[in-house]
Amino acid sequence: MCGICGIFYPDARRRVEQPALAAMNARIVHRGPDDDGFFVEGNIGLAMRRLSIIDVQSGHQPLTNEDKNLWIVYNGEIYNHQELRDGLESRGHQYSTKSDTETVVHLYEEHGSNCVKFLRGMFAFAIWDRRRRKLFVARDRLGIKPLYYLNDGDKFLFGSEIKAILAYPGVKARFNHRTLAEYLAFGYIAGTETMFDGICKLLPGHTLELDERGKLIVNSYWDLEPSADPQMQPRSYYVKAYRELLEECVSSHLMSDVPLGVFLSGGLDSSVVAALTTKIRGSGIETFSVGYEEEAYSELPYARQVAAHLGSQHHEVRISRADFFNALPRMVWQEDEPLVWPSSISLYFVARLARERVTVVLTGEGSDETLAGYTRYAWTLMNSRMDTAYRSLTPAFVRRLLREAISGGPLGATLRRKLEHTFLGRDGASWPSFYFDNFYSAFSGTEAASLLTQNARAAAGDAYAGSMEYWQKSSGDLLHRLLYTDIKTYLVELLMKQDQMSMAASIESRVPFLDYKLVEFTAGIPSAYATKGLSGKYILKSAVEDLLPKTIIHRRKMGFPTPWSNWLRGKQLDELERMLLEPRSVARGLFKPKEVSRIFSEHRGGAHDHGNRLWRLINLETWMRVFLDGEIPAVLGDNQERAAVLA
Repeated sequence: MCGICGIFYPDARRRVEQPALAAMNARIVHRGPDDDGFFVEGNIGLAMRRLSIIDVQSGHQPLTNEDKNLWIVYNGEIYNHQELRDGLESRGHQYSTKSDTETVVHLYEEHGSNCVKFLRGMFAFAIWDRRRRKLFVARDRLGIKPLYYLNDGDKFLFGSEIKAILAYPGVKARFNHRTLAEYLAFGYIAGTETMFDGICKLLPGHTLELDERGKLIVNSYWDLEPSADPQMQPRSYYVKAYRELLEECVSSHLMSDVPLGVFLSGGLDSSVVAALTTKIRGSGIETFSVGYEEEAYSELPYARQVAAHLGSQHHEVRISRADFFNALPRMVWQEDEPLVWPSSISLYFVARLARERVTVVLTGEGSDETLAGYTRYAWTLMNSRMDTAYRSLTPAFVRRLLREAISGGPLGATLRRKLEHTFLGRDGASWPSFYFDNFYSAFSGTEAASLLTQNARAAAGDAYAGSMEYWQKSSGDLLHRLLYTDIKTYLVELLMKQDQMSMAASIESRVPFLDYKLVEFTAGIPSAYATKGLSGKYILKSAVEDLLPKTIIHRRKMGFPTPWSNWLRGKQLDELERMLLEPRSVARGLFKPKEVSRIFSEHRGGAHDHGNRLWRLINLETWMRVFLDGEIPAVLGDNQERAAVLA
């Protein structure tokens, strides 16, 4: 596991200066505190920070091939690297290390850009091909490892984190106004753009090639094709096959030359990973959980129950309201963009706890998006059926009046929220309203238009274009289309959070539920087997009945909750309102102050639960203060990182 970055000048006469590359590399020291390395030759420069996991002694990067015509910097793990290595050595390739990084180099020698199709794992890497004078960059199929770049014609910069690119001399952080509407709706940006003007992300399942003239070509090498098995098998077939594949994936993800543990939330997914890890290893493991001082929001009792059942060596950390708000600017710094979910902060605290004992953790991410675990999937299937009948029987003007009554009538916040999730409160003729605004949007397009100033609204972009692109591209029945869209959008952001928050604590996190072979298998499971009533992950629950207590398998999903709404009261709420209405916040010219005051007033009075909206606004302002105003958080990591950031 590493952090990588690099510089390429399309003008072959220019020379990469190592101090500029070193400044970029220093910004991501938290990703690899064990080692660093550089390759600088003429107009190309590659750098890395290493967190030693495999071949601790000799896996130094940048790494080259036998004739030194290929140089690689690489972040990730290739779980089938030993199998690939055996085949490559039989064809005459000579290894100088035991690392999986070298396997990627030799695969590229054999297959060129098609080398990615053989890799089973998580990765982002860059290879400089000396002979062809070409830079080749790749990212894994699901987007487990991040990769960002800036290409302005004068230079090409890339890095595992945006802050590495911003460390290049002369690169300034500028707000990408085109992303504002999408950010207010979803909290994340689907597609290639980021909230930094000019900085893009390489999409999952894509490669990038840049020749010496600066011509850039981006290609897709993998896409998920969700379609039900044409030869529909009995449910027992999918249960058995899924269990076998999942166990194989967990086993492969245990590859490590350093101590390894499991993040244990107490929910089904992490509990399954912990149980299979224990079964495969045949001995007790180390598990790590996070909770809060507010017991109602804490899953610690469930995590303890699972730990006791498995006999794991269990560790816990609790965080308070003060811990949370004190950490917020630092976590925005670590994640590069505004935090989508409050749970990012919780994840950092448990990663920091785990780092005291292990270097690698397995997590349960990815099960919900591949096995229909979120309630919104089953709810949308039901809503869709009801809406079809409702629209056929009820005139459009009556439906509109009812939606307006639910939105603005004299209802309590709880009842209003529940009705707004039903077909009665949604416009079934508009998919963004019916689905995206229902389950994702803090601010719908209409609500954002009321909040934004005239100038901001003109530049804010389309809130739904990115997600609708994937929705329109999706195929199959309704459930498979929902899952595909989430895998391409929501899950990518979730994985970025997982990566950035764990790497902020210098720990590697692995996601066995997202082995691409397993994901491809789930895409063929018939929808009838995926959900039962409003409950999802029916296949997984059936597949692990021998591993865990029924009270864990079938308990209601909490979803890594945070007491955010509970904390938005009294003095804390007043302080946040003052922050958003300070002169410098208002001077940004994005939001109408009266609308911001109205949101706080309605939330304070209980007429509306605006918790999600307030989270979006507070995070955006915090992000602007950190990156645009240069208010680097005072609470940083070790002295090495502090010096790198302030340099």
